[in-house]
Amino acid sequence: MTTTNSLSRQPTSQDYASPTQFKFSIIKLPKVEYFCTAVNIPGISLGVGNQPTPLKDIAQPGDTLEYENLTMTFMVDENLENYQEIHGWLRGLGFPGDHIEFKNLISSGSDRFPIANQSVSKEPGKVKYGTTDQGPVFSDATLSILTSKNNPVTEIRFRDVFPITLSGLQYNQQAGDVDYLTATVDFRYTIYDFATTGSSTTSVTTS
Repeated sequence: MTTTNSLSRQPTSQDYASPTQFKFSIIKLPKVEYFCTAVNIPGISLGVGNQPTPLKDIAQPGDTLEYENLTMTFMVDENLENYQEIHGWLRGLGFPGDHIEFKNLISSGSDRFPIANQSVSKEPGKVKYGTTDQGPVFSDATLSILTSKNNPVTEIRFRDVFPITLSGLQYNQQAGDVDYLTATVDFRYTIYDFATTGSSTTSVTTS
């Protein structure tokens, strides 16, 4: 849905956005989202095209959007369960040990992305019948923006999210105070949209 009515685009709230009022959820990482401490709304850039002229080239709007990475920081639990969730996802995508690791990644999402597991080969891209459903490779994610009274009001919905980097963990016996371990993960995705909380449709405000 595109919002073009200028009257409906007047400010509805005089309050400022607080960096602590948010909730992040990602279907494939339930143990990670519980410990999430920071997440960003990625920036976007359009780029510029140049129209040649005999005098000076004229800048024109580009036609391809570039999205920055979705970055999330989370506290690591003492059993490293949430850290292993992301590590296992990355391992399944890269399958450094065996092609069966990719098959396990596909199978692990069968409860959320039902597929005919018997048709999945040990080698990615090689199946007995048709094409392998790639749904379990990705995950949708939602960043909910909360009001000052902790009521969700706006959602940023990310499509086809997958991790690309996971930071390491540094243990240190000489640490003076207990500074609990945190990790940062970067995701790529197809696109993100804004939506009113609970709405089945997204919206775009056009200037």
